[in-house]
Amino acid sequence: MTEANAAARLQELTERYGKLDGEALLAPFVEREFPGRIALVSSFGAEAAVLLHMAAQIDRALPVVFIDTGKMFGETLRYRDQLVARLGLTNLKVLKPEPATIAAKDPDGVLWHSDPDACCAIRKVAPLAGALAGYDAWASGRKQFHGELRAFLPVIEASGGKIKLNPLARWSKVRIEEAFAARDLPRHPLEADGFLSIGCMPCTDRVAPEADQRAGRWAGRAKTECGIHFL
Repeated sequence: MTEANAAARLQELTERYGKLDGEALLAPFVEREFPGRIALVSSFGAEAAVLLHMAAQIDRALPVVFIDTGKMFGETLRYRDQLVARLGLTNLKVLKPEPATIAAKDPDGVLWHSDPDACCAIRKVAPLAGALAGYDAWASGRKQFHGELRAFLPVIEASGGKIKLNPLARWSKVRIEEAFAARDLPRHPLEADGFLSIGCMPCTDRVAPEADQRAGRWAGRAKTECGIHFL
């Protein structure tokens, strides 16, 4: 879609579905509005299982896109495989950065330390941008209670000529916890060790239980987002 078409579609979709959330919002986008043209992008992080379970209830063949940056925790990769098997997801798409790009721009693997924005750009943003070229819409698990740039996150938005869906945008931490219990979902193993938001290993720290949900991401820096949600 062009930017203009996406903006027009956004208005139409918001009028029709803007008051919904969760499965009630995701289902019509998967089944009617964008059949075969929508993907779910997941980090398989601390809260990812809730949205992944919803997707599995709607369509186990929905494309689930995971970006393996080459800097992921081993626990995340194992948790990913556990959830895929547990939920019966049949269309996991694992993206990786281009080896030639890594060799040219991050040969020593420490770009995350000197320039985390550039590291995210080559290891996350570029792979996802290429993969999403074949879709008109995509969904993520972002939530308003994560704060910072997410505080006023809408459930439906448009960017880059695509519709972006945030089915859990208005959900609270309490509601997420209740969903884990009600759906009998396994937790990410690093949560018990103090990691409340989990991304790449070098840029993820433990935080106190009462701290901001994403305080451990790029701790000590002004950076709060990897950049994929600016696509």
